[in-house]
Amino acid sequence: MKTYKTEDLPKEKIIEFFKMHWGTQEMVISSGVYDCSTLDGFAIVKENDIIGLVTYVIRGHECEIISLDSIEEGKGIGTSLVKEVETLAFEKKWKSVKLITTNDNLLALKFYQKRGFVISRVINNAVEKARKLKPEIPLVGNDGIPIRDEIELIKLLD
Repeated sequence: MKTYKTEDLPKEKIIEFFKMHWGTQEMVISSGVYDCSTLDGFAIVKENDIIGLVTYVIRGHECEIISLDSIEEGKGIGTSLVKEVETLAFEKKWKSVKLITTNDNLLALKFYQKRGFVISRVINNAVEKARKLKPEIPLVGNDGIPIRDEIELIKLLD
């Protein structure tokens, strides 16, 4: 396994990864509409296949993780990718790393809190607004939980 900056990988490979895992490379959240295949990020590649990918954007002194995917759960891939972003953020002297997930994504809430992120804000009914731009967002998500709200988590960097 090797870690690459997304800019060093063929764009078609990144688009293929997003289409396989999300159906599209477009992400609609309250902070914006993103084509994840064009964002900065890191990917872990094993035997010429992407097995993990994180993308982010920078606003001022804050880094926002837009997407994080790992196809092999529990093997440290997601953790490694988040650490890559945190290391870059620390080197660039950015003040924090944040992200937004949906209320049904209990695995993400657990994952990020275990890694020092804290819930900083709940954006009620944000997903309803996102559906106006991206109607294919499902009404019900993980464990039969209705997808309604966004939850912002943040990690301050010293």
